[in-house]
Amino acid sequence: MTAVMRPIPSTSRFQCDRSLATLRDRAPTWAALPIDDRIEYLRSVQRRVIEAAPGMVGAAVRSKGVDERYTGEDWVSGIVTTLRTVRFLIETLETIARTGSTATTDEDLAVRPDGQVTVRVMPADAWDRVLYRGMTADVWIDPEVGLGEIDDHLGSFYTKAPPDPGVGLVLGAGNVASIGPLDVVHKLIADGSTAIVKFNPVNDYIGPFVERMFDDLITDGFVRTSYGGADVGSYLIGHPDVDEIHITGAASSHDAIVFGPGVEGERRKAAGTPIMTKPFTSELGNVSPVIIVPGAWKARDIRFQAERVATMMMQNNGFLCVAAKVLVMHRDWPQKDEFLDALRRVLLALPSRPAYYPGTEDRYDRFVASHPSIETLGVRKPGVVPPTLLVGVPPEAGHLAFTEEAFCSLAATTELGGEGAAGFLEAAVEFCNESVTGTLSTSILIDPDTQRHLGPVWDRAVASLRYGTVAVNVWSGAGYGLGMTPWGGYPGAAIVDIQSGIGFVHNARLIDRPQKTVISWPFRLFPKPAWFVTHKRTAAAQRLGAYFEADPSVKTALPLIAAGLRS
Repeated sequence: MTAVMRPIPSTSRFQCDRSLATLRDRAPTWAALPIDDRIEYLRSVQRRVIEAAPGMVGAAVRSKGVDERYTGEDWVSGIVTTLRTVRFLIETLETIARTGSTATTDEDLAVRPDGQVTVRVMPADAWDRVLYRGMTADVWIDPEVGLGEIDDHLGSFYTKAPPDPGVGLVLGAGNVASIGPLDVVHKLIADGSTAIVKFNPVNDYIGPFVERMFDDLITDGFVRTSYGGADVGSYLIGHPDVDEIHITGAASSHDAIVFGPGVEGERRKAAGTPIMTKPFTSELGNVSPVIIVPGAWKARDIRFQAERVATMMMQNNGFLCVAAKVLVMHRDWPQKDEFLDALRRVLLALPSRPAYYPGTEDRYDRFVASHPSIETLGVRKPGVVPPTLLVGVPPEAGHLAFTEEAFCSLAATTELGGEGAAGFLEAAVEFCNESVTGTLSTSILIDPDTQRHLGPVWDRAVASLRYGTVAVNVWSGAGYGLGMTPWGGYPGAAIVDIQSGIGFVHNARLIDRPQKTVISWPFRLFPKPAWFVTHKRTAAAQRLGAYFEADPSVKTALPLIAAGLRS
């Protein structure tokens, strides 16, 4: 397909009415659709995603003002993630159709010492064992669900009563191309509703490509698309034919929808009296912390972990809700300065990129003004915001760096005390839980010797972190991209204090009551992961990764492995 760029005209109210009337009419058919038919629609999405991929990736890099070397980021976040999620949803539905239950086996289940049930979802197949060697992902189930009840909470409505027919509205995000399409897939497959997506004006250029991906579902009246700003969104939200809403965005957007804008909206929020009472799920922002547990690191460990953290900061130029925003370190770690120097060198070596997301420069200036010790690791010029560290922000609650997401390539460092690694880790967990806004995800870097010596302190720390994804020695963004892992804020957010939102998406194993996902990868890796911003062949590797996910085989895996080795 030829890349279609903005501007795209706003969808009229007449068009919205027609789309929603169709979705309302087709909702009973979709709710009752046999599993085999749903699988065929997902296979259609698979085929059309790979057809649309080159055009959509090309449109993304042009819109962001970057060159071809950055295509790897859009291949992995926009295409690989979509294909992988759809691939494993198909596998789960095929297993349900064949056996009446999900692809989860008894070997996948475990019970923690406190009785909480976990489900291992990664590695998901033999290919995962090769391509993600050593990675595991365990979904921790709501503690109220015992092992004997677990089968009642797997498989969504496919293993239970069929859903009531409904129409879902997806309000897409403006930063990552796969967010809107995968939220539509979730509405269709996990919730059993028909769906309309409104594209964010920042990246509405993806719309024609997404329409191509969902062509068969659109033709048969199960999916519709729309374009425009807040006026179109407000009309769709209030429409009587919309039963439920999902938004990816900022907490302020959630509050404006639920309580209304301005001073009056703030008053309603304070009183706990929403004006919008439809079922509402959300994946919102996060001030993403990285807990760096002190240990005796070798020189090569310091270099590698610096590249890891630089990747967490700089993927998509920091315009991600999972971009690293607070580096939490022990004030007495002897290698602290050595690590920060290595991080500075990596960031300084990266080419500058345009600050394409609206409002970036104003946000950046506000954060820079919030702290006296600033390190700009590049050149600030009109339209360009360099990687920046706010160094040594005191760990008191309330600082801007801990309460608001900068949404650019800026992160703060902060230092905590505590006796040794154990005391620090306990302090870090309390700090992240109590002083840092958001519950979406956090990452922890820890060497194997320190982790082993911590013993039960380590397990208690991981269990205590109130985040939807806890990623050990891997960027927490993996929780978004793996597809198998439920993605969303830690359960329990109140509508008046929404944090990172309510509900989970992706979740290809259809686990009904997840609490959080814990992902682990080895501290030391070879080769360097192809999504690292320092990987020399990331564009080629991620493009090949997309073709592998579309058709996993030796033929598609070998070129991918070869490209990954050339790091």
